[in-house]
Amino acid sequence: VQLQASGGGLVQAGGSLRLSCAASGRTFSSYYMGWFRQAPGKEREFVAAMRWGAAYYKDDVKGRFSISRDNAKNAVYLQMISLKPEDTAVYYCAAGGSGIYDYTSSYEYWGQGTLVTVSS
Repeated sequence: VQLQASGGGLVQAGGSLRLSCAASGRTFSSYYMGWFRQAPGKEREFVAAMRWGAAYYKDDVKGRFSISRDNAKNAVYLQMISLKPEDTAVYYCAAGGSGIYDYTSSYEYWGQGTLVTVSS
């Protein structure tokens, strides 16, 4: 099983990026698929997740980030707009079958991360 995240990069504050995560090795249509991020010196934190058509977001990304998924492609996406310097982090996609959607322990499968850097 592999999750491959892509789409990170350097963007100015106020800019946009779209992260993609392609999963292979099994079908995740019934799983939570989500995004977490980890800034330097900080713990990994929940950003967004989606399951059964319901989307969940960290409070400070609501209205700026949008998660979507394509179960036919076994993929999940994160559209990020109005980016802020504090959004700078390595973003990880993850898939999990049970538990609470914003807990890292709920996710069994993790991608390698893609770096998002937002300059001021």
